[in-house]
Amino acid sequence: MSAGILMYRRGSNEVEVLLVHPGGPLWRKRGVGSWQMPKGLIEPGEDASTAARREIAEELGLPLIGGLHRLGRLKQAGGKVVEAFALEQQVDIDAIRSNRFEIEWPPRSGTMQSFPEIDEARWFGLSRASRSMLVSQRPILDWLADYLRNGEDPRSSKDEHG
Repeated sequence: MSAGILMYRRGSNEVEVLLVHPGGPLWRKRGVGSWQMPKGLIEPGEDASTAARREIAEELGLPLIGGLHRLGRLKQAGGKVVEAFALEQQVDIDAIRSNRFEIEWPPRSGTMQSFPEIDEARWFGLSRASRSMLVSQRPILDWLADYLRNGEDPRSSKDEHG
């Protein structure tokens, strides 16, 4: 199971969400339909909100301020279950510093190469985010829109770290 955080900010015209593009050669030429909410595996003994915060720190190299709001849980097309949280926070995408991973590349070459886990992050308006995001993560955008439409203050629904 994985956990992630859909960060958002209120723009002058619409709400914007921070989406990331996975790094590495398998994602290099994929554009529309490949952007995602930053997320990662929940470690044994770790709760979902702690894992989501850790993953943001690893993938984006940024501190998080404030409490998380649980949006829901979904199963992605590949079968991975993802617990999604929301957090309103302004993020300077130029300050993002992703961790790296190593894989054998090209396959069966015996050569190990290092790639950033996230090669790009961007702010997207909700309508554009829907077109750019992985199809199986798109319901998270609807959950955020519903959450914001209900007029709740995100700071009023804090997790144990808020």
